[in-house]
Amino acid sequence: MRSKKNTSKTEQIRMLQKRQLEKDILLSSILNEAQLYMTYDTNQTGFSKEKAEELLDEKGENVISYGKRQSIIVRFLLSFTSPFSIVLLLVAAVSYLADIFFSTGGDKSWATVVIILSLVGISGVVQFVQETKSDSAAKKLKAMVSSNAAVLREGAVNEIPMPEIVPGDIVTLSAGDMLPADLRILSAKDLFIGQAALTGESEPIEKFAEIKEPPKSVIEAPNIGFMGTNVISGSARAIVIGTGNQTYLGLIAQDLTGRRATSSFEKGVGDVSNLLLRLMLVMAPVIFVINGVTKNDWVNGLLFALSVAVGITPELLPMIMTSTLAKGALYMANRKTIVKNLSSIQSFGAMDVLCTDKTGTLTQDKIILEKYLDIHGHDDMRVLRNAYLNSYFQTGMKNLMDLAIIARAKKEGYKEWDNEYTKLDEIPFDFNRRRMSVVIEDSKGKRKLLTKGAIEEMLNICGFALQNGNAVPITPELRHEILKISDGLNEQGLRAIAVAQKNHVSDVGVFSVNDEKDMVLNGFVAFLDPPKESTKEAIQALDSHGVRVIVLTGDNGKVAVSVCKQVGLDVTDVMSGEDIDKQTDEELKKRIAKVNLFAKLSPSQKSRVVRLLQEDGHTVGYMGDGINDAPALHQSDVGISVDSGVDIAKESADIILLEKSLMVLEEGVLEGRRTFGNIVKYIKMAASGNFGNMFSVLAASIFLPFLPMLPIQILAQNLLYDFSQIAIPLDRMDNEYLRQPQKWNAKGIAKFMYFIGPISSLFDIATFIILFFVFQYNSDETAHFFQTGWFIVGLLTQTLIVHLIRTTKIPFVESRASLPLLLSTVVVSIVGIVLPYTFIGDSLEMAHMPLVYLPWVLGILLAYVLTMQAAKAIYMKKFGEWI
Repeated sequence: MRSKKNTSKTEQIRMLQKRQLEKDILLSSILNEAQLYMTYDTNQTGFSKEKAEELLDEKGENVISYGKRQSIIVRFLLSFTSPFSIVLLLVAAVSYLADIFFSTGGDKSWATVVIILSLVGISGVVQFVQETKSDSAAKKLKAMVSSNAAVLREGAVNEIPMPEIVPGDIVTLSAGDMLPADLRILSAKDLFIGQAALTGESEPIEKFAEIKEPPKSVIEAPNIGFMGTNVISGSARAIVIGTGNQTYLGLIAQDLTGRRATSSFEKGVGDVSNLLLRLMLVMAPVIFVINGVTKNDWVNGLLFALSVAVGITPELLPMIMTSTLAKGALYMANRKTIVKNLSSIQSFGAMDVLCTDKTGTLTQDKIILEKYLDIHGHDDMRVLRNAYLNSYFQTGMKNLMDLAIIARAKKEGYKEWDNEYTKLDEIPFDFNRRRMSVVIEDSKGKRKLLTKGAIEEMLNICGFALQNGNAVPITPELRHEILKISDGLNEQGLRAIAVAQKNHVSDVGVFSVNDEKDMVLNGFVAFLDPPKESTKEAIQALDSHGVRVIVLTGDNGKVAVSVCKQVGLDVTDVMSGEDIDKQTDEELKKRIAKVNLFAKLSPSQKSRVVRLLQEDGHTVGYMGDGINDAPALHQSDVGISVDSGVDIAKESADIILLEKSLMVLEEGVLEGRRTFGNIVKYIKMAASGNFGNMFSVLAASIFLPFLPMLPIQILAQNLLYDFSQIAIPLDRMDNEYLRQPQKWNAKGIAKFMYFIGPISSLFDIATFIILFFVFQYNSDETAHFFQTGWFIVGLLTQTLIVHLIRTTKIPFVESRASLPLLLSTVVVSIVGIVLPYTFIGDSLEMAHMPLVYLPWVLGILLAYVLTMQAAKAIYMKKFGEWI
């Protein structure tokens, strides 16, 4: 009752918080700029460093906490609530009742209870330590990815880490930015915000500084920007009105657990676990009834059935998965690859197609302005001057071409051109127009519109061209000559964009795309971005590992062809965005199978290519760092961006590269396959071993006059076996396995379990026969010898299977496990053999086996290895796979 009241009270508090936050946001939407400055005790120049630090201490970091974080004590206690621990505690309770509570006389024994509780303690501590290490690793990886915002402090714009933003900060926004907090727009120019993450609406929403009437709801406020949304196009200046959990997104996050969608790999692993758990739930009662009836000992029958249930439970699977993925993520971090989403490592290894942009991936990402030419291909300083003024005065994100223009202008002695003009307005870049404009005015009040952008799009808005200092109409012949000059530059590997101007600009205060018409084409600026020396080698390496590289670029096709040829990529067939739009999905699928270069693509066209590749059964990676890459990054199976990429690209990606290089990527692919392989090893070991053990236990329960192994012995054997497998995340994979993409195959797991599992049962039964008939351990008086003999053989075969399953080759000879795994299995094997002769073995009611039994053990193990190797060869020949 108290719980319900507390829940209701919590909901009431959250409802009041939500109403108050909505009230505050709506109030901010109707205040004018001066009132906002007064409310947040700031001004147009922003906070001082000292004031910002003071507010940061007061308000806390600008970070959203998804749900209530569990304390370390709670997480420690939860480590003991796994199915494995619960079943063990149940066994301990039954043992306590049977051996102590209901026991009469002086034969009360605490040994079984103490040992079982020790097993629970060891299991829980190991799980807690592994999860804590993995959680710590994930935090460190996340901290390595930088996310900054442009914030006005003391009159200067600074790149400030997003967690350090405080209410009242003045921020500037441009295309590609993630909104770092809840914002009230102070000024905006063609500002479109993507709010899909918050509202689910796919269409971007235009935002304004001024509103005509108070908004009806928070989400509909046209001058409010919300944390977690992103700028699609345009620019703005805004004031922070809420940070962290005091944002609209933060309020929603209070009710979230932060769980994401389950991948096919995780679902498959869960299915295997559930299958084994269902088998356990069926077999445990059957074994209990059989032993209770045949041996007339219902208490020990129950303990035995519960112990068998522990053995069938894949209790190590969560820990093996978490630690293996964390180990893979840390390995990749040391090689400049940051994993945001641990489960994406498996997708990385399964990737067989990598779609990538051209700039900075195939090329050096060091763009140099090589030429500035008039429409006839002659050097023209006027073209450089107007290109410089356009790049210098734009407030949006300056790309590499802008920086190259500014650098070349300074090199040529630009004579302080920017001091001669004042910027009046700008029309930001977007991917439909593929151009951007600025409106400037000189000291005499003369205005001009300067535009630069893609050649074809610029020709569409230019009615004239500058020829010998005069504006002449663009005739079809002149247009043809202009395009010929452009094509010639592209064929040299130079990327060309056009520069135009318009001198007769209206006196209106606000300009728009409608003003971009009847312009005068000045000429071209042409850029060189040479290929990286390592690119050709990296493409060959990826190809040798089964990964096909496809280039998806918004650049001109001829430039891309030149670069692709230099790096050894087959580009005999090229498709443009225009070609793509003319084809149906089925037609395009046939072309995609052969085409390695797609040029002049829009963001939606890139995403479409990725989607169609996925529909054809490929696991697709996409590597990009621009605004136009975000849809394809989101669509892909594994999105890859770089730390220097725009915010929305990094937000959409699963993996962040600290160095934009295909060579770095190739190392990540191999580690993804290594990580996936180690997880699959454990799953196949657990599934086949547990499946086989059920038949062994069932046969023993039916035909033996006593329990084949005492409950406490089964638990001890299970603990030792688990210890031998803890080092699996540190194991290596054979080179042959790493050469091809590895995908989750649920049917393969089932086939393996049904094919390999019964083999261990055959050798268990053979051991039963030897112990029962050869050594005559067939009565209650000799039962301890029988149980100890099976304990030794069972533990050794289960440990040996680790080495037999981990490779397609001959273990120890052609392929050796990593040193940690080799040591853990050797130590466990030695402990298993020696244990019966120690005081611990005495407490486990084990017998001192005669030394003559050891040759029999060696014979059984040798036969087991030979049989498993033969079965491995048959399985691989029949199904064409192993791990």
